[in-house]
Amino acid sequence: MSWTTLDQMDLAGKRVLTRVDINVPMENGVVTDATRIERIVPTVRDILAAGGLPILLAHFGRPKGQRIPEMSLQPLVPTLETAFECDVMFSANCTGAGASAAAGALQAGQVLLLENTRYHAAEPANDPTFAAEIAKLGDIYCNDAFSAAHRAHASTEGLAHLLPSCAGRLMQTELSALAGALSAPKRPVVAVVGGAKVSSKLELLGNLVEKVDHLVIGGGMANTFLAAQGIDVGKSLAEHDMTNTALEILGKAKSAGSEIVLPSDIVVAREFKAGADNQTLPANACPSDAMILDAGPKTVARISTILDGAKTLIWNGPLGAFEIDPFDMATNAAAAYAADLSEQGKLISVAGGGDTVAALNQAGAAEKFTYISTAGGAFLEWMEGKTLPGVAALSS
Repeated sequence: MSWTTLDQMDLAGKRVLTRVDINVPMENGVVTDATRIERIVPTVRDILAAGGLPILLAHFGRPKGQRIPEMSLQPLVPTLETAFECDVMFSANCTGAGASAAAGALQAGQVLLLENTRYHAAEPANDPTFAAEIAKLGDIYCNDAFSAAHRAHASTEGLAHLLPSCAGRLMQTELSALAGALSAPKRPVVAVVGGAKVSSKLELLGNLVEKVDHLVIGGGMANTFLAAQGIDVGKSLAEHDMTNTALEILGKAKSAGSEIVLPSDIVVAREFKAGADNQTLPANACPSDAMILDAGPKTVARISTILDGAKTLIWNGPLGAFEIDPFDMATNAAAAYAADLSEQGKLISVAGGGDTVAALNQAGAAEKFTYISTAGGAFLEWMEGKTLPGVAALSS
């Protein structure tokens, strides 16, 4: 799939409706983490530099068609002005006379922020009339919100069919990174998939076993796979009703020539709390009154050896209960090893998903990874092999 970029558009004097994701955490009306805002700065600055007039479309929270003051985008204006280093105007609506007047009054070097698109029930419904009303405000549509690209909403999909359209810099970077990791990767390819439940990542696992050379499974998901092989996992988090599914995935991997890597040793405890007394045991030796909370050092050594021979790494999810010391050891150690290989230019590493980013940040590894996706659901759906409406609408 190919898509048009900002470089291929004549932006001079054009009003550029730019879909962004600035759904950032806030406390008492103040942005507490501006990462998503920082990620859209290249797009906004490039539009301004080319003589374009950026008009930002965004959602905030889930107001479900209601005008909820706490979900207004207006409090973000000061943070946006700091990030863009220019004036940011604000319109209290994203359609209608007020929005039209604000778009018409926009001057070169300024940015216009329109109010929360999800204040309108027509937005998630992808209502064509609503999309047409927004389209009247601009000349060009630019989608820079990969993290919302799995939603077929008016501002993420509908607009792309009404105006000349392109991908913003963040969208372009996300698509290039993910395409490089899964569509045409340098081999061997390793995927690390962790988390609590097999059921929540069935499609992901099913897609990956046919595309990667090694699939490392961690977290509660690994317990389900161990149980499927007849191993007693004690009181561990496991989906015993998914054991047949786990066996099917193991069979599918074997047919595809993909190695599934499960823990060979485990860290167990009888309490789920920080600093709990724990033991490191072989994977088949979990006491019946204990629970598996992390992979052991032999498993980490095996993962490291696999990474030594790999060219591409895709990471989604932790290997253990990374939020609680000392059950963050496997995640921290494997992430740090992957980060060092990436920094040395020996490994292309792409990661995404909320828990994943938190785990890699905690391990101090995130900055060394080749690319960290800001997307959650969209990242997962891409990895599952699904077509994302917001991306498909941009294809050329």
